[in-house]
Amino acid sequence: MDTHRKDLYPDVTASGGLGPAMKQAAKLRGCDTGLPPWESDRIVIETTRGFVSVAPAAEERLFRVRVHIVGFAVEAPGFAWDIGSTGDLGLLVEALAAWREGVPLNELKARFEFMELDEFARAVETGEPTSLQWSGLLSSDFHRGQWNLLRRLRADEVLRNMFPSITHGAVRLNADPLDSTSRQVLVDELDGERYEVIRAGVPGADWVEVSTGELIAYLRAAFNKQ
Repeated sequence: MDTHRKDLYPDVTASGGLGPAMKQAAKLRGCDTGLPPWESDRIVIETTRGFVSVAPAAEERLFRVRVHIVGFAVEAPGFAWDIGSTGDLGLLVEALAAWREGVPLNELKARFEFMELDEFARAVETGEPTSLQWSGLLSSDFHRGQWNLLRRLRADEVLRNMFPSITHGAVRLNADPLDSTSRQVLVDELDGERYEVIRAGVPGADWVEVSTGELIAYLRAAFNKQ
């Protein structure tokens, strides 16, 4: 941390990094941000409403908070929202704890004036992240090999509402892009007539071979299972 940053963040420097400083502030306020014990300066917290990152500004004392879609790197463009910034470390950890606890967005905004949730809330309500992701995958030459499967899945009125991503060549459909624990399936195309499908994250689940004629009905049923 350079001299300028030390002047702006003496409490962070004294604690040995942003992670330790946040943990200390949270302990003093009796709240839990869910910050992993190994975090030092690169702050990323997994919540049921996406990954939340915190980064200190260089030009002034501000802790900038962003929320990121599940399944993407924190640096991924187009799937992250700035949801506020504050120079008050105590307010920061209280807001993060409330976010992690699932406090409604309108209540969060009322309790923490620094939070700017309008754009994020609008994107979630309109399904914008999901529609943008479908379009992005279907226009990416890198994922050309999955285009036929992606088009077929998006054509279904139910499956097009699932958030798609590509994992080791297989298409992953997630029921909620902001919740890593929501129902999700992986679909791997074998030869255009046969597919392998697995309910990701389900204990004991295994790959099941499904014919092309059964694929859509099988996937719909997989998402209906608890």
